[in-house]
Parts: sequence; C-alpha cells; structure tokens
Amino acid sequence: MPHPSSPTSPPRPLRLARLLLPFGLLLLVSLLVLHGRPPGTRPGQSGTDPAKLFLSLSPGANASIAADLRALTSGPHLAGTAGAAGVSAHVLSRFRAAGLRTLTREYAPLLSYRAHASLALLAADWSLLAHLSTDEPADPGRRVVRPYHAYAPSGAAVAEAVFVNLGREEDLVALDRLGVSLRGRVAVAVRGGGYRGGVVARAAGRGAVAVLIAGRADGGVERGTALLGGPGDPLTPGWAATDGAERLGFDHEAVRRRFPTIPSMPVSADTASVIVRSLGGPALPPEWRAELGLEGHAGGIGPGPTLVNFTYQEDRKMATIKDIFAVIKGREEPDRYVILGNHRDAWTYGAVDPNSGTAALLNVARRLGIMLQSGWTPRRTIILCSWDAEEFGMIGSTEWVEENLGDLQSKAVAYLNVDCAVQGMGLFAGSTPQLDKLLIDVTRQVKDPDVEGKTVHDTWSTMNGGINIERLARTDSDFAPFLHHAGIPCVDLYYGKEFPGYHTALDSYIWMENHGDPLFLRHLAITEIWGLLALRLANDLVLPFDYHTYASQLQEHTNVLADRMNNSQSVSVIHGFINDLSSAATEVQKEAKELKLLDIHDGHGLIRRRLLNDRLLLAERSFLHAEGLQGRTWYKHLMYSPPEDYESELEFFPGIVDAISRRGNQSTRQRQAAVRQELWRVAMAIQRAANVLRGEFGAHNKPINFSVSMAP
Repeated sequence: MPHPSSPTSPPRPLRLARLLLPFGLLLLVSLLVLHGRPPGTRPGQSGTDPAKLFLSLSPGANASIAADLRALTSGPHLAGTAGAAGVSAHVLSRFRAAGLRTLTREYAPLLSYRAHASLALLAADWSLLAHLSTDEPADPGRRVVRPYHAYAPSGAAVAEAVFVNLGREEDLVALDRLGVSLRGRVAVAVRGGGYRGGVVARAAGRGAVAVLIAGRADGGVERGTALLGGPGDPLTPGWAATDGAERLGFDHEAVRRRFPTIPSMPVSADTASVIVRSLGGPALPPEWRAELGLEGHAGGIGPGPTLVNFTYQEDRKMATIKDIFAVIKGREEPDRYVILGNHRDAWTYGAVDPNSGTAALLNVARRLGIMLQSGWTPRRTIILCSWDAEEFGMIGSTEWVEENLGDLQSKAVAYLNVDCAVQGMGLFAGSTPQLDKLLIDVTRQVKDPDVEGKTVHDTWSTMNGGINIERLARTDSDFAPFLHHAGIPCVDLYYGKEFPGYHTALDSYIWMENHGDPLFLRHLAITEIWGLLALRLANDLVLPFDYHTYASQLQEHTNVLADRMNNSQSVSVIHGFINDLSSAATEVQKEAKELKLLDIHDGHGLIRRRLLNDRLLLAERSFLHAEGLQGRTWYKHLMYSPPEDYESELEFFPGIVDAISRRGNQSTRQRQAAVRQELWRVAMAIQRAANVLRGEFGAHNKPINFSVSMAP
C-alpha cells in the first residue's frame, strides 16, 4: 500500500471527491425516487390507496372466513377449560401466518364453574313428584358445558315456587298487587328480563331464596355470568390479575357486592313448565302465559302448593387465561394505537358469539399482512386483540386495560369492537358520537351483503326508519373497559339484532351455514367495515373525529333528561357548556382544514398536526371522573357508563340517572343535593372537553347556578 505522501497517492481533494461521490449518487437516487412517488407516499409505502388495496383482497375472503369459523367452532371452548387451548393456538397461528408480530399475555382471575346441580318437584308433604332435568334438550350428548350461571353461589332450598314472568321490576310490582310474596320462595322466570344478574338481584331483594330462569321452547338453555357491579376479575378491582398481584378476600366489601347472594340456574322451558303447571294461587295473567307456551293453562302463579327442591354447588378456581395480540407498528406515529378487538372464548361452540367476529378478525389480519408485504405501512400502530374470558365478565380485556391504563390513556386513538359479528340481517352499530360520521362514511364503500347493487349505507339508512347509532352505555362486551374506565373512543359492530340461540348449544357452525349467513357475505361486510375504520384512523393525517356530533348528541340527552325530570330549568345550565363544546369543535374543524392543505413533509405542519391530533385524542378522556360514579368507582365515564338500575331506559349521564333513581331513605333535600352534584360533574366534564379541544386552560368565569327542584 503506497505511503500517503508518496507520488503515486492521489491528491487529497481527489480522494475526498471519490469518497463523497457514492453518497452523492445515493442522495440523488433517493431524491429522484421520492420525486417520482405519488403525493403523500413515504419510503416503504406503496402509492395505492389503503382502502382500495384492502377492498381488492375481498374476492374469496368469504370462503376463508367460513373455513376459519368451521375450525374455531369444531368443539366447545369455554375459558379456563381444555377446549380453549385449540382455539387459542388457531388464532395465534393465523396471526403468524399473516406475517404479523405476535404477543401473548396471561392473567390468573377467579373463574366459576358448575360442580353439581339437582332439581326435583315435591308434594306439599315433601313426597317426590318428579326429578327434573338440569340439562339442555338441545345438547342430548352433553358435548358442551352443562347449563349454569357463573358466580352463582352454592346453596340449597326446599321451598314453594312463584312464577315471576320475566323477573322485571314491573313483574314484581304486579305480584305485589296480587298479594304474592317472594320471601322464602324460589322465583321461576323466563329469559328476556334483561341482564340475568339483575333478575337474580331483584328477586333476592324481595327475599327469594333461589332463582330459576327458563330457556326457549326450541330446547336451548342460556348460560351466562351473574356477576354484579361491572366487568373484570372480582378479586382485583381496578388492577390486573397478574400472578403476583394483590387479591382481596371474599369478605371484603368490594368483593362481596360483586357476587349474587342467592343461588340461581338456567333451566329448560320444559323443566320450568312442569313447575309452573303445578302451581296454585292467583290466576296466571293471560299475557304471562305465552312466555312458557301456557296459553291453555288455567293455573296460578303460586306460591305452592308444590315445593321445589333445588341444590347447586359452585366450583370457584383461579384459572389461567391468555390474551393474544398482533401488532403492526406505525411508521410516523408508532406511539399512537388503533386497537381492534374480539373475544374468542365461548359458552358452547360460539359460531355467533363470538367466533363470527374471530373469523372476521383473522381475515382483517390476513389482509393487513398482504398489504405490509406490498410495501404499505400505517402511519399509526394497529393492534389486533383476541381476548379470553369475556363470557365471565369481560375479564381478558379488562385486566389488559387495567394493566396498561396509563399507556392507553395517553396513546390509544380508538377501540373497534366486534363480538357477535353476524347473528342475522341488517347492520347494527354503536359508537361514541365523534366517530359517527366516520362510521357512516365507511359504510358507503362497502357492498350490501343482502341487496344487489346497494351499499351497506343504502340499506342501513332505510332500515328501521333511518340510521340509528347506539350509545355504548351497556356492559356486555369488550368495549366496556376501554370506554367506561379508560375513556377511549369506541365502536361496536354486528349484523342482526338478536340471536335466539344465544349462549346455547344451538350456537353452532351448522346454524350459521344454514340460517345465519349461508354465503358468509355478512361476515365479509363486517370485515370490510371494521378494516376500513381501522385504516382511516391509522392513516388519516388528521384524526377523523367530529365533536360537533358529540355536542349535538349531548344536547339531545339534556333535552330528554329535562323532560324526564319535569323541570327543564334544573338542567338548562348544561346547555351553555354544550354550546361551548360546539364552538370548540367548530374551531377544531377550521384548524383541521388548514392543516390538510399544508405539505405533509413540512416540519412545522407535522408538529401542528400532531398537537391537534393529541387534543382530538384526549378530549374523550375529559369525560372521565377520577373518583368514578358514586358507589361504583370502577366506572369513570360521566356521559356513557351503565346506570345502576339495570332496567333504566336512559343510556347517558349515569351519575345523574343514579341520583334520581336512588330514593331509599333520602329526603327531598338530600336527593336534590345529590342530583345537583352530578349535574355539576357533567357540566365540568363538558367544559374540560372544550378546553382540551382548544388546547388551553379553562377560562370560564361565568357564575353557575345549579339549583334543582325535582318533581316527586
């Protein structure tokens, strides 16, 4: 090698030029490539519109979805049982086959199973009249878990029975008018009275010693949880049920109020009919007879003269459950999460609940994997979630949210839930209001699965008199912890209003193939809506949130509340704060339009968009109250959490609704004070949201009058 100072060594400037030439050429090529890209594309991203690319993968997808559903429903797979492992392995393998990065997280919650149950009908002298079946006629081979209510306590009773129709408050009031008491008796109800845990709690409040809830005449018997007070592991309220976590004792007040106080069990319509036909007492109301096919029966509602001998033994155990995730890391904003979720555990085979949604999730994963291989990457991170133990009370999702609460509250854009993807005809959807417009827009891009030449939007807008988007105040699927506890915008999607085989052995692939969706085109439609929502939220430069819609919805809620209270003056103060939220939404819309016109590579514009998106993302969190609802502190959302009364018709302002409905021993003055406090909480939350949207400190100096006068 020549010495640097030797005559054969090139001059220093020439050597420097040779060194820099390759870098210059590389820079030139990079600039040419960037210049040649369609506007808005980035390195590692194809120029194809993501929505078009996603929809281009639809041919044949219905067959793929059907194949996944057949595999997922080949056997029962209740959480914590041996059958759950196969479904878990299938989901994990399909995520990996799509080329996605996968993660798993295990928790150890308290689950509840049936150990033993017996039921018999006795004469008044305690002689045996008949042994009654506790099995499901639709499952003669006992392939699936035998009917029971999770978390129903062990117990035994020999007592007279009383038929309570659906077990609603109005049914119990009707019994009061007839002079029939439930105290010391077994209540026999028919499914359809709302949440089964509420039916049991109402009967227990009237002194019943046990509850039997009858299934349908088709032979199905509805299993389900009877847990009270919200979702999640009952021993770790507010924190995750990890292996080393603190667990409260069963005697702790926060735990005791989660469990029913009397045993209960679902039974077949035939078993319930035998009991009811043996009853005397006041005549059975004509409108109650049809529920059990008793149109020609002229008997009574009880009590007695026969006795019911009921024994139930619960098996509570700490079980291991597993959540499964597939993660697609965002390129520009990897710390912003668009989350899609579905649970995979089922009471029986789960063709509708939940694996119609699982099959759709796997197809979303497959399409996103193909898009990644084509060079596309999302702007923000997309997380696909497969939850476990939802049927015991949204446990898998709740424990994950509780474990990652801080991260989710600062980074989650939205949670998109699909549980029972297909259970019949027609799209049904729920969302937080700022996502309404996005949801409607997306349905314009998806072919209707039932009407040729129409879009989902076309048929949705004509169904039931127009588009109706539900507000997510119920606690029956995995959006609950995201919205009610963490304040994350949510969407819930499904086809078909209800499914008669819910939580029964009839929820099988055979039913889906023959009745629910023979061509699996409804599954395809849900998959497309779900995927397109995710792509918009993950790729739009400015998050597609519309807080005008939110303000308008809150205004409607306030008008309904004022009408219910027979005193519009008491809630009129909220209107001013809603108007301020609407003004803030207008300012945000104007700012968003300006930012969309800027060069996407402009550094200042990037920062401004990021700041605006953060405000849009965090505004929903403003509706949370740190202390939670009174007596139900896990629920934080003041606009959309479930009310305390399971039968309440109001699906908004739960704190106000609770304060109005809690009569008890309170004086009128005490009730007014409670309502006034809840009105103040709601008003302040709305003001916080307006301030967050503007990105400024609160500056509301207007005096506030929260005087309340209530009609008795």
